[in-house]
Amino acid sequence: MRTLCVVAALALAGCGSEPKAASPAAAKKAEAPKPADETRRFPKTHFVDSKVVERELMGKTFMPGGTIASYKNGAKQYELFLATAGSAGQAAILLPDWQKALMNAKLIPSFGGYFGMDGARPIFVFSKGAWIAGVAGLGEKDADAVARTFAGMLN
Repeated sequence: MRTLCVVAALALAGCGSEPKAASPAAAKKAEAPKPADETRRFPKTHFVDSKVVERELMGKTFMPGGTIASYKNGAKQYELFLATAGSAGQAAILLPDWQKALMNAKLIPSFGGYFGMDGARPIFVFSKGAWIAGVAGLGEKDADAVARTFAGMLN
């Protein structure tokens, strides 16, 4: 009789509601930790300030969060942006998304990035290793020069 009671107790203990699966929103939050402040990786010349954006860097839904730095050189105001994609492959995969998002996107073969217009604002975007980075607010020639300095700091 005692054995029968133990078996019945074990059987009842197994009866209960199944654990609830994590909601998609909770799973997404777990996947995307808050991005680190990467201000130290930006050039200091003409630097004004920086801010960390938790997601959708530069307002693009395909972009993870990252850091945006503001610059002023005389009358020219521009921004540099930087996000880690996790791997070089993932960073490279983001470039075609940028190509589609920019009007009149043009491949810059010497850099492996794209230059185009985001509304009325010029943007030059490139990847380096696991980084996806860019220059917003400068014409192609100026953006190329600034991007080369910036890329040299992304090691």
